[in-house]
Amino acid sequence: MPTLNESFSVPNPDNTWSVLTDLNKLVPCVPGARVVSADSPQSVKAEIEVKMGSMGMKFSGPVTIESSDAGSKTVKIKANTKEAGGQSNAAGDVTISLGGGNGSVKADANVSGKAASMGEGTVQAVLTQLVQGFAGNLGKA
Repeated sequence: MPTLNESFSVPNPDNTWSVLTDLNKLVPCVPGARVVSADSPQSVKAEIEVKMGSMGMKFSGPVTIESSDAGSKTVKIKANTKEAGGQSNAAGDVTISLGGGNGSVKADANVSGKAASMGEGTVQAVLTQLVQGFAGNLGKA
């Protein structure tokens, strides 16, 4: 299970915090991701399209904010997705923290099925690219 850590600058912490606590705003910060339906700002069904090697895959499933602490400006998010029409699954626990004009993203991912068969190096590269793109987009939010 790869663990990824990424840092980013936060020009407007209050605005970034409002994005972090609303999945309707946060999910589109992930490259290739969109909200399909929303139960609340803390619970959505999302979809993401990713390229793994020569394969394109589309995953969808629930994304929820497990906890948020305005004092420490930390939010914990859980995603549990399945590949549309395939045998791959991807789940993740993401912790995002803000402080001192900076932010950090810690993501633990678990990928299984056809996606995992692409090899750990490919999975790690794809996840790293997603987390870096997400952090960059969140820093501009």
